[in-house]
Amino acid sequence: MAKKLKGVIVSDTMDKTVVVFVNRYIKHPKYKKYIKRGKKYKAHDEENEYKVGDNVFIEECRPLSKDKHFKVLSKI
Repeated sequence: MAKKLKGVIVSDTMDKTVVVFVNRYIKHPKYKKYIKRGKKYKAHDEENEYKVGDNVFIEECRPLSKDKHFKVLSKI
């Protein structure tokens, strides 16, 4: 089953690629408080239809380049 994530597009300057920032909440092992952690993923956008600020779903796929292994599913 492929991993699906929700995030915000922070860059669309590359051709057919967008950078998506994904927030996650993790529980601190000692203090049991939830902490916000984020990571950027490069995702494939075939028609260059998504712009900065769009909330999107991305899905894991086969490696498309050295560090691009997600594709944009849809806009939220």
